[in-house]
Amino acid sequence: MSNTKNTQESQSSQKSQDSRNSRKPTDDHTADERPSPMEVLRQARGQLAELTGMDAESVSSFEQTEEGWSLEVEVLELERVPDTMSLMASYQVELDPQGQLTGYRRVRRYERGRADARRPGGH
Repeated sequence: MSNTKNTQESQSSQKSQDSRNSRKPTDDHTADERPSPMEVLRQARGQLAELTGMDAESVSSFEQTEEGWSLEVEVLELERVPDTMSLMASYQVELDPQGQLTGYRRVRRYERGRADARRPGGH
């Protein structure tokens, strides 16, 4: 009977250790493993909002780079009535390979209702 008890304790201990070991790679991103694009987008929006106090309305560009990730994020800077007169801004956001924000800068401000003035041929 004591053999059976020792065997059960040993199996329980092994299962507990196996489950801890099998969780480890999926719980934390290692240096070689990059987060998914959707995880990066969520992290970037949240980190930018925390730093600037402004919520991201959309992501207008997104790319993976050798240094990590680069995004352009559109935020509402100043709400006005009517809504088409609200002041928007585009922020260039840089993240490391694990999705941690390393820098940001505002690259453009515009009224929500305005289209880009850039036209082919300069007309």
